[in-house]
Amino acid sequence: MSKLPETIAHVRITYQSWQQGNIEGEVQASEYVWQFSWQFRQDKLVVEPSLGRALIQEPLGRFLERFDYQLEPGGDYSFKIRAQL
Repeated sequence: MSKLPETIAHVRITYQSWQQGNIEGEVQASEYVWQFSWQFRQDKLVVEPSLGRALIQEPLGRFLERFDYQLEPGGDYSFKIRAQL
């Protein structure tokens, strides 16, 4: 049985405001690097640049929703993506 491909995504939180309902940061997976802003009260995730965005937006959104209350500015986190990037 072959193993499913996976890539580790590394997330760094650069800004967080519970009053504004916003978390911002950077996510890196393989050679890709994106900046993101998650407005959790509106359930809106913006990921830039657009190159490779389709690969990361859904898994990043799931990660943020699952761990939002544990994330802190300056914190480094990681999660697995079930794809080879």
